Amino acid sequence: MSLDPARLTIADALAGLAKKDFTSLELTEACIKAMQAAKPLNAVITETPDKALAMAKASDARRAQAAKSGGNAGLLEGIPLGVKDLFCTEGVLTTAASHILDGFVPAYESTATAKLWAEGAVMLGKVNLDEFAMGSSTESSYYGATVNPWRGKDGAKLVPGGSSGGSAAAVAAGFALGATATDTGGSIRQPAALCGVTGIKPTYGRVSRWGIIAYASSLDQAGPMARNVRDAALMLQAMAGFDAKDSTSVDMAVPDYAASLEAGVKGLRIGIPREYRMDGMNPEIEALWQRGKDWLREAGAEIVDISLPHTYHALAAYYIVAPAEASSNLARYDGVRYGLRVPGKDLTEMYENTRGAGFGREVQRRIMIGTYVLSAGYYDAYYTKAQRVRTLIKKDFDQAFQRVDAILTPTSPNAAFPIGANSDDPIAMYLNDVFTVPINLAGVPAISVPAGLSGDGLPLGLQLIGRPFDEATLLRVARGVEKAADFTAKPEAWWSK
Repeated sequence: MSLDPARLTIADALAGLAKKDFTSLELTEACIKAMQAAKPLNAVITETPDKALAMAKASDARRAQAAKSGGNAGLLEGIPLGVKDLFCTEGVLTTAASHILDGFVPAYESTATAKLWAEGAVMLGKVNLDEFAMGSSTESSYYGATVNPWRGKDGAKLVPGGSSGGSAAAVAAGFALGATATDTGGSIRQPAALCGVTGIKPTYGRVSRWGIIAYASSLDQAGPMARNVRDAALMLQAMAGFDAKDSTSVDMAVPDYAASLEAGVKGLRIGIPREYRMDGMNPEIEALWQRGKDWLREAGAEIVDISLPHTYHALAAYYIVAPAEASSNLARYDGVRYGLRVPGKDLTEMYENTRGAGFGREVQRRIMIGTYVLSAGYYDAYYTKAQRVRTLIKKDFDQAFQRVDAILTPTSPNAAFPIGANSDDPIAMYLNDVFTVPINLAGVPAISVPAGLSGDGLPLGLQLIGRPFDEATLLRVARGVEKAADFTAKPEAWWSK
């Protein structure tokens, strides 16, 4: 039979595998073929077809054995996924999209991906991202920008968002049924919105960060990207859980996230933060936000106006805290232990040459900012003050969640923009995260759901924010928005013509 993975959700594929309509090997072969056809998107850094086929064969054998013994197959048994190239994968090149990690092949597996493989998932390859997850477009990748599967009316090539742009593009293009991603200031939700897919950033501590290359340790959180809310729930259930190797991992039971998806939103209180209405706001984004409110109200939810007064300061605080942590985390890349080494006449010059050649401009910029705000004389003026603002932002959310069950906002201030449009203006690029960074500073969960198209026919997303560790309610509300939006648009596969 001819299998088109672009037409399958994870739930569809699991049903087909259970009914023996196709095998994991057949599904994986179809995904590999589609991945090859999608090379013009530059979504994948390292393809792993041989590994994928071996994993698929093993999955088929496990499923057959489970059927024979009356046991259960894994939660994601036989499902091909993309892996953001920030997750360490045993025996497979891991680059963080940076020249400085040339040739780095980990001898260990990240906890999050190990959990996925334990549930039977199959790895297609390592997908592209902004270098060290620093960016909103994948344009800072050493391996070149990923191209959004969606195109503007003028045919211009668009960014997929970032930093998890390769993950979003892989899912939107249809060659991966889902993908792992990370979110430091919006890097799951913003590319999900720009590519018309679903992405959830769980509560900080819900998914282990062990084995994920660090950008800003107090902000980074791994999560899934998928075609719809149910698929995201299945992936999150597989990825989540306590890990003793991660000191920030929370020892808390992981619910069956898919179980309550269809419970509806009747009786729930949904907050609308007044601070998210900004001067000069894109009218298409504002109209979509209003439709989201109307959908939830019609489904039986109560819409409540709330205030998150310190939201205005979130972006400024984020771009102090994140670069400060990055400057510390990236000090380990020195040319001594692994990756790139550029010789010099002495050790100091070798350090300078390696880091100068190995890091791209955006990474260098953030290291410099971070080193500056942590330096003597400026630490209290910048870093300490930013941390105080962060505490106030978290208090805003804590107070809001005493009144509401979830919060509705736009995900991104705009649809996908042309590659190169903001590459010379870092401030304009940073503003892409204006709706998403407060969530990371507060450590709460949030999800982006595709909810409509712009006038140019490009996807737009709505963001839902939930209480800490209440991803179950968050996913339930997201499912309500998804049902009302009935977003079925897909990009035309121009890359394979």
